[in-house]
Amino acid sequence: MDSLSMILLTIPILFPIVSGLDFGLGPEETAIWFGVLAVIVVELGLITPPVGLNVFVINAMARDVPMLETFRGVLPFLIAEVLRVGLLVAFPGIVLFALRFA
Repeated sequence: MDSLSMILLTIPILFPIVSGLDFGLGPEETAIWFGVLAVIVVELGLITPPVGLNVFVINAMARDVPMLETFRGVLPFLIAEVLRVGLLVAFPGIVLFALRFA
């Protein structure tokens, strides 16, 4: 399943739930924060084993490299993305930092 399909299936269910929760942000800020977070998490799902679609594409391009080695090569990026999601959940103002000066 590609990223657009995942977003179109999950946003109508999750967005009203997130909008009802209090994150200390205004309604517009919460919507922007959730949108950024949703895109990051969907893209994270495309490199996560065992069904990382992007990893399969990379492995198809390098036919002589075993799949396990490809997933090992993606591991540092996976760890960095998980840390970034944790940081954005813990401090939602990071997403909105550029908007404050616009």
